[in-house]
Amino acid sequence: MISIIDYGAGNLKSISNALKKVGADVDIAERLDDADAIVLPGVGNFGDAMQKIRPLKQNLLDAIADGTPFLGLCLGLQVLFKGSEEAPGKGLGIIPGVCKRFTKGKVPHMGWNQITRMKGPLFDGLIEGDNFYFVHSYYGPVVEETSAVCSYGTDFSAAVEKANLYACQFHPERSGANGLRVLANFVKEARR
Repeated sequence: MISIIDYGAGNLKSISNALKKVGADVDIAERLDDADAIVLPGVGNFGDAMQKIRPLKQNLLDAIADGTPFLGLCLGLQVLFKGSEEAPGKGLGIIPGVCKRFTKGKVPHMGWNQITRMKGPLFDGLIEGDNFYFVHSYYGPVVEETSAVCSYGTDFSAAVEKANLYACQFHPERSGANGLRVLANFVKEARR
């Protein structure tokens, strides 16, 4: 069972439907008990999200440390970093670096963009330059854990990977066939 965390900051229905479409059994959960895999969606403000995650923070960190497959989406990627210029306070700190606000181009960065330097199991069956759908004003820097890059005035982490932890800045549930492939690849990893 893949548990989609409901902390009041995600588009749960579309993520749930997309995961079901690729064959996953899902539930929307406020707790992490019995989760075989975890999805952390997110839209909105970094500080608000971290405030809402606080009651689950240690359970979430423990589950990831224990090897539970994890997928963060959009803001769910950003909270993995140490912090964000969007709000004071700390992120989960699993990925080094601080998320920054775009200073070039129209903000928010919204629409279809190509990703490059793709590596890791999330991108099996996809090719360099495939397009995905983005909606965000802040971005994670390119770091050692970056598994895909997008460029919008600057290069940023379109995806990160660290052991059993995966996250995408783009919205796979809104990225057509390419996004469904990413979700199917995560489901495959979660079943291993």
